[in-house]
Amino acid sequence: MTIHQPLAPNHLASRFGDVAVRLSVELGRTEMPLRDVLMLGEGSTVTLDRLTDELLDVTANGRVIARGEVVADKGRFALRIVCLVGEDGKDVPPLADPSFPAVPVTDSAADAPAAPAPAASEPAAAPPPPVDPLTSMLDDLT
Repeated sequence: MTIHQPLAPNHLASRFGDVAVRLSVELGRTEMPLRDVLMLGEGSTVTLDRLTDELLDVTANGRVIARGEVVADKGRFALRIVCLVGEDGKDVPPLADPSFPAVPVTDSAADAPAAPAPAASEPAAAPPPPVDPLTSMLDDLT
């Protein structure tokens, strides 16, 4: 199990942390001729463009920040966040939970030769820091 842990608060998060942000989740969309819309009534079914097993987009003030799945919480609809979304609209890889051991990922490319190790005089490149979409959105506001 991988758990997203909040990144250490930065000056923007501590400064704007109490600002209200409207979160929205859209089940799907459809386009219908006006005559069909006018004929809708009780019991009508409108088919949407999203499949039932697709993740739903979570938007903050109109910007997609995460994807999730519908769950129930105390008799109310809720959304379990499955992945965060970066500025480029692509899913952000989850942060590793230090309480769980790392599990190596293997695939059919395991037979491919390994990349050469860096020479002793070359320092290994540090991985890029994780992207926090909410902090990124706050950065855009300033």
